[in-house]
Amino acid sequence: MESRRPLHASLTLLILVTSSHGGHLKSGPTLKMDQALLTFHNQLTEEVQVFYTSDSCYKCVYQHLVTVKPNNNNASAVISTKFPLTLQVEWTRNVTLCSWSQTYGEGGHYSVWIQMSEAASNPSCTDAVDKRPNNAHLPLLVGALSLAIIALLFVVAPYIYRRRCTSKCIRTICCQDPQCSVDNDGAQACEAEHNTTKAKPTRLRSLDTFRGFALTVMVFVNYGGGGYWFFQHAPWNGLTVGDLVMPWFVFIIGTSVVLAFRSMQRRGVSRQQLLRKITWRTVVLLMLGFCFINYSPRDGAHFLGPERNPTESESLVEPGPGCGPLLATVADYHPAGDSVALHHFAHACTQLPNVNPSIGYLGAGGIGDNGLYPNCTGGAAGYIDRWMFGDNMYRYPTCKEIYRTTQPFDPEGVLGTINSIAMGFLGMQAGKIIIFYRGANVRILCRFLVWAVILGISAAILSKCTRDEGFIPVNKNLWSLSYVMCTGCFSFLLLGGMYFVTDIKGWWGGQPFIYPGMNSIFVYVGHSLLGFYFPFSWEMRFQESHWEWLFQSLWATALWVLIAYLLYRKKFFLKI
Repeated sequence: MESRRPLHASLTLLILVTSSHGGHLKSGPTLKMDQALLTFHNQLTEEVQVFYTSDSCYKCVYQHLVTVKPNNNNASAVISTKFPLTLQVEWTRNVTLCSWSQTYGEGGHYSVWIQMSEAASNPSCTDAVDKRPNNAHLPLLVGALSLAIIALLFVVAPYIYRRRCTSKCIRTICCQDPQCSVDNDGAQACEAEHNTTKAKPTRLRSLDTFRGFALTVMVFVNYGGGGYWFFQHAPWNGLTVGDLVMPWFVFIIGTSVVLAFRSMQRRGVSRQQLLRKITWRTVVLLMLGFCFINYSPRDGAHFLGPERNPTESESLVEPGPGCGPLLATVADYHPAGDSVALHHFAHACTQLPNVNPSIGYLGAGGIGDNGLYPNCTGGAAGYIDRWMFGDNMYRYPTCKEIYRTTQPFDPEGVLGTINSIAMGFLGMQAGKIIIFYRGANVRILCRFLVWAVILGISAAILSKCTRDEGFIPVNKNLWSLSYVMCTGCFSFLLLGGMYFVTDIKGWWGGQPFIYPGMNSIFVYVGHSLLGFYFPFSWEMRFQESHWEWLFQSLWATALWVLIAYLLYRKKFFLKI
């Protein structure tokens, strides 16, 4: 789910205060969220230059930060605290005096003293904390505890209600409840009420729960995720929570399509009727996408998953054979599977720069990779998109701030969209497994686990369990093969866990995620069109920390979940 808004907190470092003679600065700039103040004190007799690079920027060229004049002068800069920084102090004759890496805290004031060492004749750099930083993760901890308490209340309340019903039935049996009698009619009514509480649903609640969970995370991420970098998209290589949402949606679409088609086939729907329904939904989704692009450029073209009829698409279907080899569920899709495998093999051949750099380039360009490819953002993927669409492309990629890129790049470009087909194919495998082994829950879970293990090991091999040094790094912007396998692994594990808890054991009904999951089109459209109006959001006044932004993100997300719940109670489901 690609957020189309520019980053609110820039990853670049801004020089706000320059030279001052003497000791500490009397006053400094007002720091905002994810910022700290760094002051350099030069006690040498020569001018020094300070350079920096972010550790999340792969092989990036050092950027100039400040120039500090000699003889007890100082200079200050506001720096980003999102990622660790590597700083380097040099003399004007390009001699490095000192270099260090450090993660600075939000709201902190730091000093670096550049002076001659007493023990030796070489200069040294010593750091000090002038003002202790804030705990940037405290709002997140408070929010997590609050959500845990609310979730506990939702779990306890139904338990108390069930206990009340059980006690009522016991009183009936003991002839102590005046509302029930011991005749056959009363006994049957009480038994029916008791059995109703134990009746299992006839449809897969795990699919609605999975979809609703992905949608809820998507809404939270689109509202900024409290301003935390790990709820946003990775600058280039790597994986964050925001990078998981779109693959989850594509995965569950594949699963739902298999179950929906089987359900319609059971009802005697012809191929022509099925084709008309697919065509109609495709046209409507495209029109909705165009409307969103034109209506709200700040929110942009997020991914929109097709909606299904809540009464038909994901009910349990007739079983296939009771057992079979692991790859039996793949056999029905071998033409599509062969096509997907062939495409990804060809695409992988262009994604092996760390094996042979002349084959392809996967970097962000800009100042990355030692500045050798400044205009090659996205490599082949970016080149094809720019060749096809020209200037009609997204101009705020996630790498723009930290890599100083100038080329437009769309993370949902042509090659990336084609690669996402593999994610849908994996979701189809999950749906086929559910159909093929219906009633054999152990087999279903085992095959989910086997798929997860295979995909996870493959992703680990391709990425070498590193962010940047693998054969094919995990990269959402490119939808790299390792990214598809990694998120596919997480998808099988998450769906398997939800299937076990909700459909097998019945320990959890999927609340509250099942409500937006059954009305995903409405929630998506609503939050895209109205999400930036009151009461969902407002102009934030307290920008020094994450408190207000996190509260706004949680508040807006909770409102949409509540709206989905009310629609569920009214049995209103928006479908196309």
